Amino acid sequence: MITGTKIRLRSKSLADAPLDYAWQVDPELAWLDATDPLNCAFSDYIADYASDLRYPDLKRQRFAIETLDGKHIGNCVYYNVENTKRAAELGVTIGNRDYWGKGYGTDAVTALVNYVFRHTRLNRLYLRTLESNLRAQVSFGKCGFVPYGHMERDGYCFILMEMYRKEWEERQTQRGQPAVAEHT
Repeated sequence: MITGTKIRLRSKSLADAPLDYAWQVDPELAWLDATDPLNCAFSDYIADYASDLRYPDLKRQRFAIETLDGKHIGNCVYYNVENTKRAAELGVTIGNRDYWGKGYGTDAVTALVNYVFRHTRLNRLYLRTLESNLRAQVSFGKCGFVPYGHMERDGYCFILMEMYRKEWEERQTQRGQPAVAEHT
């Protein structure tokens, strides 16, 4: 379990499937993720979900985001892990709208970044967010991500953002926090 100031990140479980399904069929959340809403029956979804939990992808690490009192409010992930380039992509979704704009996403991303740079050999994390999603851009900026480019895909316009281990270590030092790595 990874703990932030407002959230905990924990391993995904089968009990997360109903909320994850609800968030993936939600048109607004799908739009924010630059994808189409999921269009399958829950029975099909749960079968794939259980299989993904049983046989996890080694190039992806998924976490449930929950409040400190245990309420599942979203998910985050680092994926597309490229061991030779020592880089991975990061993603976050706060599915429960009651927690939007209150710092939960920022805390989840900060906790995940801290975990990745302390416990892996990755040197770079990157992400993409919709140009129109200013709230996400501000949140990622607070976490230390900086824009490095733009991309258009499937009719969506994205801002590309990244963070390097060296900059993360400097931020930790400025905050008086250790940047000690425990590579696994």
